[in-house]
Amino acid sequence: MIAPGFTGGTLDRSDLLRHDEEALAAAMGNWQARLLKLHAWEPEVTDDGQLGWTMLTEASDEAEFVFLGLDQGRPRFAAFEPSQGAAPGFRSPNLFGMLDQLREGEAATFAAARSVLDWHARHRFCANCGAPTAMFRAGWGRKCGACDTEHFPRVDPVVIMIAEHDGRALLGRQPSWPAGRYSALAGFVEPGESLEEAVRREIDEEAGVKVGAVRYVASQPWPFPSQLMVACIGVADGDALTIDTNELETAGWFTRDEVHAALAGDPSAPFGAPPRFAIAHTLLTEWAG
Repeated sequence: MIAPGFTGGTLDRSDLLRHDEEALAAAMGNWQARLLKLHAWEPEVTDDGQLGWTMLTEASDEAEFVFLGLDQGRPRFAAFEPSQGAAPGFRSPNLFGMLDQLREGEAATFAAARSVLDWHARHRFCANCGAPTAMFRAGWGRKCGACDTEHFPRVDPVVIMIAEHDGRALLGRQPSWPAGRYSALAGFVEPGESLEEAVRREIDEEAGVKVGAVRYVASQPWPFPSQLMVACIGVADGDALTIDTNELETAGWFTRDEVHAALAGDPSAPFGAPPRFAIAHTLLTEWAG
């Protein structure tokens, strides 16, 4: 199976250093320390698919530093700019083009940085009492100055799945996607349900298809803003569709040959496949294989 996008990170996250203020200060003063280059939440990518880095002194005066980890002993940081605000919900075609260029481990570093920086932008005030919070633990937490509540970055679990029936896979499309693109169905895991239950519920809600057995395939961080995509395949009891048009524009069943053609970029394929860095691509590749 191909590795899902945004995985394969090579940085040593060095959790012990996050708790050691002296060691963190020494890391920031290390001549080998580097700062991730981000422009309006988008990375700078070199011709050979690597992230762009610069000196910590290039950050603005208001910047607060998040320690990303060590690259063969060399400290790596990202800068949180309090005045920048949260990342936009819209993801530009330019960003998706850069993600296609990034090497496997490089994309994982970008995903971690974007998710944590966006979390800081969205959690500047305490959810317990409303007072301002301050960064601590090398940027991997925020603490309330009024009630001492500690807040930590979280990820939202999302199931992404295909139902299979009689050698065909159920795929859907949303109207905001590029013309002709189909992908796996997906939805957030709700409180009080397992991953398997979420898979069954989402397929039933979106397409009216009942699913029995569910098997796990792979997972992927998705930094828009901070989700964990859990890819699964469910066995459908039947193939009749009742589409929820609030969720999907349309949906349909596709054979393995049709999925193979789409993954290969064949212009005669009945649909366009999701991009390679999306775990839906991994899921379709695994199912078609």
